[in-house]
Amino acid sequence: MTLTHPNPDQVLGDDVVLLTVPADGGYLGVLRTATAGLAARLHFALDEIEDLRIAVDEACAMLLAIATRGAELECRFAVTEDALTVEVSVTTVRGAKLPAESSFAWKVLTALTTSASAEASGKHATIRLLTRRTEG
Repeated sequence: MTLTHPNPDQVLGDDVVLLTVPADGGYLGVLRTATAGLAARLHFALDEIEDLRIAVDEACAMLLAIATRGAELECRFAVTEDALTVEVSVTTVRGAKLPAESSFAWKVLTALTTSASAEASGKHATIRLLTRRTEG
């Protein structure tokens, strides 16, 4: 497991945390905990923190299903004044495809975050989640 903070090529004023864990469901708790800690740092409401934890868990599950044997999940957290962006990437098996945007998994991601996107090219797939703190 690797933890880096801050990232030297970060956007000015942003905090970036990089966390790499084995692509194994047993390590998802580490990513959920990091997500909650960073969201709490932004003063997200408890419901927002839980929604983001669930979204990260769902994104990771989508990636684990297409990960190569022995792969690592690379998770990049970018913290701004009012938002947290979580980008999870993995090396994938040949011909791997992420679930369609009409799938239940994507409905979960888009319901729990401000925005969700993905890309899969060659032997690599990335899911990006953005959550903005609600005012109030």
